[in-house]
Amino acid sequence: MNLDIYKNLSRGVESTYINLNPIQRGGVLTAEARKATLEFADGYSVCDYCFESRVDLVQNPPVRNLTADIAEFLNMDDVRFTAGCRHAKWAAMHMVTEPGDTIVLDSLAHYTSYLAAEANQLNVVEVPHSGYPEFTIDPEKYAEKFEEVERNTGSLPALALLTHVDYRYGNVADAASVGKICKEYGVPFLLNTAYSSGVMPIDGKKLGVDFLCASGHKSWAASAPMGILATTFEWNQQVFDKSTIRGDWSGRGFTKKEVALFGCSPVFGAPVMSLMASFPTVVERVKHWDEEVENARYLASQIERIEGLHQMGVKPTEHTLVAFESLPFFEAASKSKKRGYFLYHELKKRKIMGIQPGMSKSFKLNTFGLSRKQIEYVANAFLEIARKYDIPVEDEA
Repeated sequence: MNLDIYKNLSRGVESTYINLNPIQRGGVLTAEARKATLEFADGYSVCDYCFESRVDLVQNPPVRNLTADIAEFLNMDDVRFTAGCRHAKWAAMHMVTEPGDTIVLDSLAHYTSYLAAEANQLNVVEVPHSGYPEFTIDPEKYAEKFEEVERNTGSLPALALLTHVDYRYGNVADAASVGKICKEYGVPFLLNTAYSSGVMPIDGKKLGVDFLCASGHKSWAASAPMGILATTFEWNQQVFDKSTIRGDWSGRGFTKKEVALFGCSPVFGAPVMSLMASFPTVVERVKHWDEEVENARYLASQIERIEGLHQMGVKPTEHTLVAFESLPFFEAASKSKKRGYFLYHELKKRKIMGIQPGMSKSFKLNTFGLSRKQIEYVANAFLEIARKYDIPVEDEA
């Protein structure tokens, strides 16, 4: 056993690099969160003054206040913290469905939506997307699938799930229309906001949401693993149902513990405290979402000056996560010693990280939180790389 490999650990990403990683931009910690993370890095550091056996009820530090404030921020009625958005989805499904039930979900859903359904022994029916190049979800297809499920099974689906912003193209789905259809059919509505809440304004009630799942480490400037499960008064008793089990010999019971959260959310230290420390910034930053989208549109327009490179998904983009088809880069890769890794290495030379190594035929990035000056630098880097490999670049309009 070589224990030396665990010494002097380093991420290998310099602080001066510009990071475009789609799953990391919204999770970059604030300065306050970095300080809080160090202060509360020890395992159960939040539990010094836990008198009610649940982390969401701790008053010092003010976790209970944070729970209420996040519910208000999302315009939902009740909130719990979870071990990531995937855990929140699993928990909601587990508490409102029965094994063998059918749920309807969008075909751009994150893989963990499918796995959450599988773990709960649910059947899934997909709402198809429109295909290349926009890959959009038509809300009316939810109504069609609800009726299809009813014809095939004799009952409506137990749940509908929509991915508000998909991780592949950054499309912003029409959640309000899906929420309206769900209300008309009486189907509970779960909205996955892993790439929306925390970076853009979200109003759960206006969207007709029954359950809202969020990712602290993807979009709330929190340390992983950190998720949020929000719901309404109509569902909170069922979703956050408390334990009734008793030891047959000891008679022990755990009546304050919530079943779907394994009693107490496993975010007892750095995750919840980094979320708390970043929360004031998150509340402020969603007010500037339009500026963030404008920056992403600018970068997309610059990259599309490279002949043969095209933004995929809805145009102009409505989000900061943007995907590109890049066949000229794919052809350039075949002539490069680095093969498909050439783009990654060319960007790294220019102190830009986050494009997945090996990707050249298509790639995606996220500009959230970058300054306009940084985005202009990234744009120039792409143009420079194209020219280096003799790929024509259109003159700026």
